[in-house]
Amino acid sequence: MSNAPDTAPTEDDIKTSAVKKPWYREYGEALIVAAILALIIRSFVVQAFKIPSGSMEDTLLIGDHLLVNKFIFGTKIPLTDSRILPIRHPERGDVIVFEFPEDEEKSYFKRRDFIKRVVGTPGDKIEIRDKRVYVNGQPHSIPQEVHKDGSLALGGLRSCLDVDTFPRPQLCRDFMPEITVPENQYFVMGDNRDRSFDSRFWGFVDESKIKGLAFIKYWSWNREKYSPRWNRLGRPIE
Repeated sequence: MSNAPDTAPTEDDIKTSAVKKPWYREYGEALIVAAILALIIRSFVVQAFKIPSGSMEDTLLIGDHLLVNKFIFGTKIPLTDSRILPIRHPERGDVIVFEFPEDEEKSYFKRRDFIKRVVGTPGDKIEIRDKRVYVNGQPHSIPQEVHKDGSLALGGLRSCLDVDTFPRPQLCRDFMPEITVPENQYFVMGDNRDRSFDSRFWGFVDESKIKGLAFIKYWSWNREKYSPRWNRLGRPIE
């Protein structure tokens, strides 16, 4: 005689017999998935940055929080300088975030991110005469350009630096002999011309060190007044 049951197990029987995951495992798996997605978005799509100094005033103020498009110049392959699927290269006028060139020998966690505006692209000839910037022999100015407290700029650094090794020629703040931007390099400056530590002093930015294009301010905090700058929220960076 067969000992098989007279009827097949019901759906309720199957659900009852199923082993339910502990709550901590469910939450843990959800957190791991969320962390992986956040890491992917931060590495390849968009990343948030905070402005710590006044070198980009009045375009960007101390306490501005902004988002940076990380795929427009190509997705960077982790642990390499290679990029894939670039939409375009940096252009004159772009506000970019990049690894500070002089931090290249430091460990990954000690490298600083700088934000400046592209003034010269590969092949451009850049010259500065009495604070006036010339690109390929033509005066170059932008509506955002300001000169604040020039007498105290960079601790009074006003004359050419005594540097004669490429790609850091004898540069200075207010007067700079004509230089040519090398291939795959960019000449950048802060919008606050008198108080910006930029390509005039330390040379060019290699395209492989550019992290992305700053495109919007999503938050701004006035640390002196302890209040948000509501009029800056959601404003594009131009």
